[in-house]
Amino acid sequence: MPKLDLQAIEQVNSTGYPEPFARDVAGRWYRRLAPPGGLTAMGASHVVLKPGAWSSQRHWHQGEDELLVMLSGEAVLVEDVGRTALRAGDICAWPGGAENGHHLINESEADCVFVAISAGEDKGGSYPDIDMCWTADGTYRHKDGAPYEAKRGS
Repeated sequence: MPKLDLQAIEQVNSTGYPEPFARDVAGRWYRRLAPPGGLTAMGASHVVLKPGAWSSQRHWHQGEDELLVMLSGEAVLVEDVGRTALRAGDICAWPGGAENGHHLINESEADCVFVAISAGEDKGGSYPDIDMCWTADGTYRHKDGAPYEAKRGS
């Protein structure tokens, strides 16, 4: 497997979240690793969270497994059961279908860096703290089924 040149991969901070949900992730910068690596059966991102930034809205996936490896800095993992401090070397895993909403918040004064990996079929998921979920086709919806204008991943 060839070594990826991280600096050659575009770093972006875009989100498909509709307002006001996009504001919390404005300090999240990521590089998609799977496409330049030729990976087609999994997703992987190198993520930098600036101080105060969230990794995402707190969420869970119906069909995708997730794995997170902290590389540097520290963040707070927020799940249904509470808060856990994460530091370099810590690893977290969430099986697809486990309704355990999770995200990271960088509450420190320095950047934190992690790699997030996903595999499986995107069958949608939910954001337990806000009136939003997504469907397998990437459409954001209110929990009553009404669509948002934004589309996931855009």
